[in-house]
Parts: sequence; C-alpha cells; structure tokens
Amino acid sequence: MTQSATRRSVIKAGAIAAALALAGCTAARPDEDTTSTSPSPSSSAEPTASFTFATAARPAGLDPFLAVDTESHRVTRQVLETLVGVDPVTSAPVPLLAESWSESEDGRIHDFTLRRGVTFHDGEPLNAAAVCANFERWYNLPASVRGPEVLTFRSVFKGFADTPELSAYKSCTAVDEYTVRLELNTRLTGLIPALASPEFGISSPRALAEGRADTLSEDRNGTRISAYAQHPVGTGPFAFTSWTEDELLLTSNPQYWGDRGEIRELVFRTITSPESRLRALKNGEVDGYDLVTVSDVGELARAGMQILQRDPYSILYLGINQNFPGLDEPKMRQAIAHAVDKPALLEDLFLSGTKSANQFIPEKLGVRSDNVTNYGHNTERAKELLEEAGYTGEELPFYYPRRVTRAYLPNPEKVYAELSRQLTAAGLNIRPVPVEWSEGYLEQISRKGDRALHLSGLSGSYMDPDNFVGTLFGGYSDEFGYEDPQLFTKIDRARTLPAGEDRSDAYRSISDRISTRVPAVPLAYPISTLTVSPRVTQYPTSPVLNEVFNKVRLAN
Repeated sequence: MTQSATRRSVIKAGAIAAALALAGCTAARPDEDTTSTSPSPSSSAEPTASFTFATAARPAGLDPFLAVDTESHRVTRQVLETLVGVDPVTSAPVPLLAESWSESEDGRIHDFTLRRGVTFHDGEPLNAAAVCANFERWYNLPASVRGPEVLTFRSVFKGFADTPELSAYKSCTAVDEYTVRLELNTRLTGLIPALASPEFGISSPRALAEGRADTLSEDRNGTRISAYAQHPVGTGPFAFTSWTEDELLLTSNPQYWGDRGEIRELVFRTITSPESRLRALKNGEVDGYDLVTVSDVGELARAGMQILQRDPYSILYLGINQNFPGLDEPKMRQAIAHAVDKPALLEDLFLSGTKSANQFIPEKLGVRSDNVTNYGHNTERAKELLEEAGYTGEELPFYYPRRVTRAYLPNPEKVYAELSRQLTAAGLNIRPVPVEWSEGYLEQISRKGDRALHLSGLSGSYMDPDNFVGTLFGGYSDEFGYEDPQLFTKIDRARTLPAGEDRSDAYRSISDRISTRVPAVPLAYPISTLTVSPRVTQYPTSPVLNEVFNKVRLAN
C-alpha cells in the first residue's frame, strides 16, 4: 500500500489499530468528493440536520483577521469566505468569492472578478468596494490592536500603513462594481494561495463599522476583543447566531449563493479533555471531534467510530529565546539541539506516521533540503558544547501549555516531560513553567519575558513555504529574540522569485541557514486526525484545515 501526496484518508474503526501501525497507510474513502472546481450552485433542498462538533479549546475571538488560533478560524471559515478557495484534493487555489483573477507580467497588479449576486448576512451586497474596504482596514490596522503575535497580513505583506517602506501592499481599487484591482510594491509569488487563508475572510463593511472592529473594548476569556469579534458577518454558508461560554451556534444561511448542504444548525462545543470528548462522541452528545490522540484510538475502534486523517502540514518546535541570558551563544543552542532525542519523543506520544523534523518546511511542499545541519541525539556532545559555551547550571524557565490539544501538540504535558528529561540528562537546569492555554499561552510566548525555552508549533493555512519560514523567521520577533539580517534578506528575496527551481533552491538555502543558526529546534511533522460517528458519510478533510461544514454529508 502506498501513500499518495494528495490523498485524504479514512480509517475504518475495525482496522484502526493495524492501519495506524502502517505509518498512515490507509484506504481512500470511496464516497469522498474529489471535484476540484468552484462550489456548486445553491441546492433547492432546505437543510434540516443538527450537527455538533467538539473542539479542544474556546475560540479566542471571531474576527479572523486578528485571531491566531485554529479554533477561532474553524468557526470563522463557516461564516466568512475568502476571495480564493482551496481545491479539496490538491489544496491548490480555486475560485471562491472571486470567479477568476489575472496577474500582470511583473506580478505587481492582480485583477479579481467577483461572483455576482452574493450578499453578506446583514443584507449588504458583496462588491468591489466592500472587498477594498477590508483590504484598507487590514493595511491601516492601528498598532495598538495588533498584539504581540505575528498576524498573517504582516507575514504576507511585511508591513502596515505606518511602515509603507516595508509593505508589499500598495492599494486596492474598485475598477468597477465587480472588479477589484490589488496593486503591490513587489511581486509576491505566494499571494494567491495566501488569500485563501481564513485571516483574509471578507467581512461586511457595515458590520465592521457597527462592531467597532478595531476597538478592543470587550474582555472574553481573558482576551481583549472587539464587539465585532463576538458577532462576525460574512457571506458564508452559516451565519453567526450565539456564543456562550463553551457553546457556539451557527445557522444555515438561507441566502447562500452556493450549496447549503444538509446542516441547519451547527454547534461547536468546547470540551478541553480528550477523555471527555471521546465519551461525548460515544454517548451521541457530539457528532465528531478533532485532534485524536494516541490514547483515543482503541476506544474509538471498539465504539465503531471513524478516523479521518489529513496529510501532515504542521510543524512542532522547541522555541529558544535569544534574549534570555546565555542563549544568544550559538553553542548553547547547538547543545540544546543535540540533547533532544526526537525518535524517543515521538514514541507513544504521537500517532503513527508522524515523522521527526530537521527543518521547518513540511515535505508536502517539495522543497526539502538535503544540506541542513543535522543535530543527532548526542548527550556527550551536548555536554561538551555547554562547557565550551560557559554554561554553569543557570536555571532555564521552560514554558509549555496545559489543558489543550493542538494539531502539532496532542499531549503538551507529556511532551514537555520527555523533553525536560532529555535536556536535564545533558546537564541543563530546567524549570517548568506550565501556562493554561485559555490564559493566553500564545500571547505569553510571543512577547518579551523571562522565558528561555517554549513548546509551540504552526499549522499551515496555505500552500507556500513562506507560510512557515516567513511567518516564523521572516523578521525579528520577541518569540525568538532572533536577529539575522542575512536570513531576513534571503526570505524577502525568495518571496518575490517566480515559481520554479530558483525559488525552490532559495527556500532550501533558507532551511540551511536556519539549521546553522538554531533559533528553534524543529521536532516533528505530526499526523493530524479527527473522528466522526458512523452517521457521517462524507467530511471535507484538508491539510490546511479548510473544512467547511456545508460539505458534510450524513446518512439518511
């Protein structure tokens, strides 16, 4: 049995344990939708089903442009749509709100022809002026609203209106009612794939204004958000209805331009414990949940549930903060890399098929470098490097999240425990700093602080290597405290190269540079899976998590 680079798989419950032991080698589901065209016209059938999906964490906020967590985007993908969609098989860009687009020879002008007859949930029309209002809002976002995390607009366009000399974005113009012209200051080869990211969901300009989207006036679960971020308005197949502490309700959009599907009421219910999610599925309280862990597998098999596997498209890493005393010394970072035993880390903690990583660009993108510096597990070499670096046992605070499951980190407490054991064996003095995910873990590791090491990862949202190395290392960030003008220049250049072997080689060179400087240690390309009840006959799995529930099909 072979594993296709584009296959989306389902593992039937009766064979789940054996199938996972084959490192992800599975049979493709015969009834999956494999069309790669634009969405179908609206179905005449009225949706009647209710569907409940359990999530591992609460959404941080429902303004997709300011959200950086996958649970927020899981919801907003249902409510807001992007100009560009994602092919369900290849993950390549396809039409969505834009029926077509064209690019000038120099790559600086992109014209988008919008789909006609589309309205926002508040009745406002989708037109070129509405799209440009979104781009102008993004570009002019006040610095006080951006937060410490790297927003996708910044990683793609590099700058906002207050740094025009850095920004690839120049202007958005409504050429006519249904034609949008996006003008750039330089070519961005990954622009079209990037516009499929949920962060670029198109909101109703009226709703943005009424919800004061750029004023973080509300407090929700310890996070400052706007009124708009509690009631988003888009053009998607589902409209926002309500949001309580642990339950969020969406309702089928009766004016949706495409296929409304079978689900009338869609509920996202937060259940933080993997054991509780499993129990809720077995009891029929939910219809599915994401982020299946190793410990779930046997119970799911015995309960007759289905496991759906995505192509791996995320990276788990051990972050190193060079602003922490001593960690600006390369030999210290190399010692940390040598101290890590990646195969031992993956054993029993990750689903079979998860691979050790020695670079930050996933294999799926086809730009893997064979020349990266490999730091094999070597405790004695790690001890030698620590001595050469002058390390004398100073305490190293190690941050890790609690009470959460992520696609790249299925069991953070156990992963931390194993990493801590390995680092301690090499002579490092590790102090654990557990942080509740719900108390702003991502924000804490993204800003300045006493952090030496931290666990984190990145789930890709569009098919381009810049989604990984540009987001993580395209410029200085407080997460790593890493200043490397040569690397930043390499990434800036690679982004502007036309698609082809020169661009691929540029990204391979970037991987080589990162491996020698060790701003972080790549650990794994985790397998990501979800489970659904036998009631589900089709689910739109996607490596980039472009999973919209009007594509779910249910047994009669």
